[in-house]
Amino acid sequence: MSRSPGPPATRGLDASASFGGGSNSAGDTKVSLSTQIYLSIRDGIILGRYPQGSRLAEQRLAQELEVSRIPLREAVPLLEMHGFVQTSPRRGAVVSTWDAKAVDDLFDLRLCLEVGATRYAAGRVAAGAPTHRLKQVLAETRRVVHDRDPYGIAAASAEFHEAVVAQADNALMTTLMQSISGRMTWLFYLTSQLDVDDAFSDHVELCEAIISGNERVAEALAYAHIERDRKPSFAALKTGHVLPEVSAHRRHRKVDADQGQA
Repeated sequence: MSRSPGPPATRGLDASASFGGGSNSAGDTKVSLSTQIYLSIRDGIILGRYPQGSRLAEQRLAQELEVSRIPLREAVPLLEMHGFVQTSPRRGAVVSTWDAKAVDDLFDLRLCLEVGATRYAAGRVAAGAPTHRLKQVLAETRRVVHDRDPYGIAAASAEFHEAVVAQADNALMTTLMQSISGRMTWLFYLTSQLDVDDAFSDHVELCEAIISGNERVAEALAYAHIERDRKPSFAALKTGHVLPEVSAHRRHRKVDADQGQA
């Protein structure tokens, strides 16, 4: 699958931009300037305009985005909270770097969160909860998969997983999922050479299981869908020279696991 450049580089910001993938309420169409800055920098990091390990120079960013430094400084803590940058007193904000542990950590957290949330989502549907949002997001995912836009597919895939967790109707689960969805989008984009048709088929099957109200089937499908992509994601990242030490790290994890079983 060929890559498109994704969203264009932004100069200046739009006061009507929405925060997230269409998740705002009908009357909440505007976001703060600091949130717009966050979104612009986040997308720039995902698309590689701000490379991993690079320093985000405050003055240069302020000039590029045509904003003052105050809202820019307000955006940085949110970028750090969501795993896009790391800050230090001497260097300021530096774009986070994916390593093998970071990839494993994300997959492990997703298994802990999404598998249980999927079971609760199916239970809620069995009890009569509507599924309009879940169906809507799946339809949007179908559209972007057809368009073959890697960034759009990555964002829509993360939004689908957010919708699954939201279907569980647990505020804490939803908040935690929102905190990692941007990082999921980043990883999905970096591994966009993986088969998107297989992934979408998994989404359809998972959605059908949730709508049927079958908790155990939905839970099992969620686990299989997430875990199936772990090794291919490592291989894709290694091929793209994102994780040169993947193999060694994976061996260490296996040795640790074997020792734990001894």
